[in-house]
Amino acid sequence: MMSAAAGRRRKHHLQLFCDLAIGLAALALILVTSRPATADEAFRAWVEELWPEAQAFGISRKTFDTAFRNLEPDLKLPDLVLPGRKQTPRGQAEFTRPPQDYINKKQIERLAAAGRALRAEHAETLRLIERRFGVEGHAVLAIWGRETAFGAHRLPHNAIRALATQAYLGRRKDMFRNELLHALKLVDDGIISLEEMRSSWAGAIGLPQLMPSEFHQWAYDLDGDGRKDIWNSIPDALAAIARQLQGKGWVKGQTWGYEVRLSPKVDCSFEGPANARPISEWMALGVRRAFGREFPASVRDAEAYLMMPGGAYGPAFLVLENYRVIRRYNMSDLYAVFVGHLADRIAGGGDFETPWQNITQLPTKDVEEIQRGLKAAGYAIDKIDGKVGSNTRWQIGLYQRANQLKVDCWPTAALLQQLRSAAER
Repeated sequence: MMSAAAGRRRKHHLQLFCDLAIGLAALALILVTSRPATADEAFRAWVEELWPEAQAFGISRKTFDTAFRNLEPDLKLPDLVLPGRKQTPRGQAEFTRPPQDYINKKQIERLAAAGRALRAEHAETLRLIERRFGVEGHAVLAIWGRETAFGAHRLPHNAIRALATQAYLGRRKDMFRNELLHALKLVDDGIISLEEMRSSWAGAIGLPQLMPSEFHQWAYDLDGDGRKDIWNSIPDALAAIARQLQGKGWVKGQTWGYEVRLSPKVDCSFEGPANARPISEWMALGVRRAFGREFPASVRDAEAYLMMPGGAYGPAFLVLENYRVIRRYNMSDLYAVFVGHLADRIAGGGDFETPWQNITQLPTKDVEEIQRGLKAAGYAIDKIDGKVGSNTRWQIGLYQRANQLKVDCWPTAALLQQLRSAAER
C-alpha cells in the first residue's frame, strides 16, 4: 500500500506534468497564430483566386478541386522568382549549352539511325501526312526525335503542378496561367487523365511536346479512332507536328538550309535575318556550298540569310524559310539547326564539313553584361536576355570590326573585358 507521503509526491509530479503540457500547448498555439501566412497558405489563396477564371474557361469545380487537392508548388523548377531567395535562372538547354554540346555528333548519329528505322516502319503514315499536310516525313520525325527521342524520354513532371508553379512563381506568369487553364480543360474534357498528364518543366506534353494551348490548335486524329491522342498514338503525334509546321508556313519540297564555305568578302558579321538576300547574291559574294556541291537551280532566287550558331567557331549555313518555320516551333537557332540537320541525316545525308570547335559558353549574367555594353555603345541590341542569338552575334561582329578586333561574333571573356575597359575610358 502506498504511503500518504508517496501519494502526495505522485500527485505533485502529475500536476507538474499537466502544467508543463498545458504550457507547451499554449506556446505552440502562440507560435502558430503569430507567424505570417506560409507559402502553402498563400498558394491556396492564389488557387482560389484562379477558380472564377477557370470556371469562365469551362472547367468544372470537380476537376478543379481534384487537380489542386494536396498540390504544392515545385520550388526546384527552373526560372522561378522566389521571394527572399537569390536564384540564378536556369533556362532551356538551347540557350545554356555551347553548340558543340547541344548539337552532339554521337547523339545525332543515334537519333538518325533510329529515325531511319522509324521512317521505314511508319512509311504509310508518313506518306499520308505528306499528302495531307505537305510536310516531309523526315522533317516530322526530326522534331519527334529532338523533343522526346522518339518517345524514349519519359516526361518527369506532373503537368498541372509544373504549370501552376510557373504561373504562381515563374518569370512568365501570364503565359503559364493561360497554359494551366488549357491543361485543366484537357482533363475536364476527358482527353487525358490527371495521372497521365506528364510534362517537361515548362508544361509541354505528349510525344511532340506541345503546350496545352497548342494541343487545342494542332492536335489531329490521324488514326481515325475518334481521339486526338498525342501521348500514345504515333500517327496522331506525327500529324500534330506536321499540322503545326504547316500552320507556321512550311514550304513543301524545300530544305531548311545549306552548309556553306565563306569567302574573303563574307564573315560572321553578315549573319542574321536583317542581312537576308537571294542565294544568287550570296554566290556573287563568293559563298559556296560545303563539300564542293552546287546550289540547286530551283533555290537560287530564294531568299536566305547567314546563320552561324557558334560564330566563327563552327559551321556556317545559308538558311531558307523552313528554317524560320522550325524556329517558330521552338525559338532557338541551335534547336532549328539540330532539327534540320537531323532531318537531313534521317533522309540519308552526312555530317557537317566544318566541325564545331570547343566553344566556351559564358554565364547568362556575363552575356547580359556584353549586351548592355554593346547597347550603351550604340549597337542595335534589342533584348538584354543573356541569350546568344543571331542579332547578338551580328552586333558583336560589327563592334569587333569597328574596333579592329578579331571578328569571331562570339561573346567571350576577352570581349567582356574589352567592353568594360572601353566603358571606363
